[in-house]
Amino acid sequence: MPNERETRSSGSGPEELDLTPDCGRCFGLCCVAPGFTASQDFAFFKEPGEPCRHLRGDFRCDIHAELTQRGFPGCVVYNCHGAGQKVAQVTFSGRDWRLHPQIAEQMFEAFRVMRQLHELVWYTTEALRLLPNGVLDQEVRATRDEIEQVTQGDADTIVTVDVAGYRRRVNALLLKVGSELIGAGVARKIERRNADLSGTDLTTIDLHGADLAGANLSRANLAGADLSGANLSRANLSGANVSDASMTGTCLDRANVSGADLRHSLHLTQTQLNGTVGDTLTKIPPSLTRPVHWG
Repeated sequence: MPNERETRSSGSGPEELDLTPDCGRCFGLCCVAPGFTASQDFAFFKEPGEPCRHLRGDFRCDIHAELTQRGFPGCVVYNCHGAGQKVAQVTFSGRDWRLHPQIAEQMFEAFRVMRQLHELVWYTTEALRLLPNGVLDQEVRATRDEIEQVTQGDADTIVTVDVAGYRRRVNALLLKVGSELIGAGVARKIERRNADLSGTDLTTIDLHGADLAGANLSRANLAGADLSGANLSRANLSGANVSDASMTGTCLDRANVSGADLRHSLHLTQTQLNGTVGDTLTKIPPSLTRPVHWG
């Protein structure tokens, strides 16, 4: 789904982990395991475990070059964080679900779990890249290594992992990381859709979980802001200062980040970035890849 390039981990984190999708080592799992509903993100309905009608015999997408135009922007923003090749090559030792249909159901379920685990590994790896050595660094590293070790288990183990439990632990850690890196200054809450906040200094505003869908935040100062869980879908962030802003779970669907400097945003994922609208002036973290649809 995310791309057709055969890529490997960039190695930009503290250690090189296989957290970048490598479609050439997968069996089209993202095009089979998840289900989707006909919507603005997907042109038709598909049951979980049902191969997408555009999945070719070689496990590639036959409309990959025109996904958005054909009604599949949801595929463009999807990122498995390397879970596909992990399930295909490690969990199932290179066995193909088409050639071995008896493993298909368990492989798809393992992929659904693995994708969530790899997302947590990505978050903690990114936190380690940002944190100085210390007690919190050791706590994050231990949690990251524990989850990574779980991903090496067999299929029977993977499908029974308590993902929700690990997610709670990681979320708590990321809040501590945010406090360590940016402090916790909170004054009042903003929850205004389509608000015009262009050029506003929002550094003392509590934006955690705020609903700012469609808001005009162009040239706003969001340095060090806690944007975790906030809804910034279709918001205008062009030219905004988001240095050290925490993006954990922030909805950036179709947000305009043209000219924005995202290099030092915290916990920004490739999936979030893929859902935005940027341009040649948008600066991104070195661990992420510039979306092809930005032009």
